Amino acid sequence: MVTKTEEKQLNRLESQVDNGGGGAWEYLCLVRKLKVRRSVKVLKHGLWILNDSKKRSSLGPEEWTLYEQVAVAAMDCQSLDVAKDCVNVLQKKFPESKRVGRLEAMLLEAKGSWGEAEKAYSSLLEDNPFDQVVHKRRVALVKAQGNLSGAIDFLNKYLETFMADHDAWRELAEIYISLQMYKQAAFCYEELMLSQPTVPLYHLAYADVLYTLGGIENLLTAKKYYSITIDLTGGKNTRALFGICLCTSAIAQLSKGRNKEDKDSPDLQSLASAALEKEYKQRASDKLSALTLAFKTLKVSS
Repeated sequence: MVTKTEEKQLNRLESQVDNGGGGAWEYLCLVRKLKVRRSVKVLKHGLWILNDSKKRSSLGPEEWTLYEQVAVAAMDCQSLDVAKDCVNVLQKKFPESKRVGRLEAMLLEAKGSWGEAEKAYSSLLEDNPFDQVVHKRRVALVKAQGNLSGAIDFLNKYLETFMADHDAWRELAEIYISLQMYKQAAFCYEELMLSQPTVPLYHLAYADVLYTLGGIENLLTAKKYYSITIDLTGGKNTRALFGICLCTSAIAQLSKGRNKEDKDSPDLQSLASAALEKEYKQRASDKLSALTLAFKTLKVSS
């Protein structure tokens, strides 16, 4: 994840290069280091270097890294002729390279040659079953064709080997949610919370899934994880504060005529609603009346 300082540095350098202040190579290196997608800029500034023989030769071995970077950016921008030229240069330099073979498969994918791309990726995995990039490209390939069940199969197979890949767990969870398979999504977020217990995003997403599933037990657990999210963010997560109020209201509706299922609800609800009112007064005072109306609808008191 890119920090605010890194993003600020990247934006500053990008503005400098765009305005003719130099530093194109430094910018491209930073884009690679941070693993961000700035494809239009990478294509523009990368080609500026590659098309100048002096600038290109001054890079030494890094010249080939730049060809690869520009090739991927060109695919993103659908500049497939440029991508093909870059891949051809790399193919001539490294005729037996699996890394270049991966680029060739990606180019087939970018062209929409799904069958050929799948064959190429499968061949690469036969040679190296532990190539994480190729596994993820196969997932992207089937998703691009709208085959979400295929994406689920590939991701589950991938996670059997690379179970510590947080991005893969998160992607799998999001696919499950898009298919309304909430119990499976909840399992994914449980795995993420076990491996990264201090990341509030996972606690929040887990709470959202449980709230969607509904039922007293799920709502009580959802409220607990909304509370954890609030603790981890220093009380500054608006979505989690709303979650507390929504869970409290839903629990009250479901437990009518029964023993109190949630003894802490009134106090926690009051704290959450008061925090929301304070935040709205500071940041969106013109929407405070809408918040008050929402509280009345939910029968929430501040």
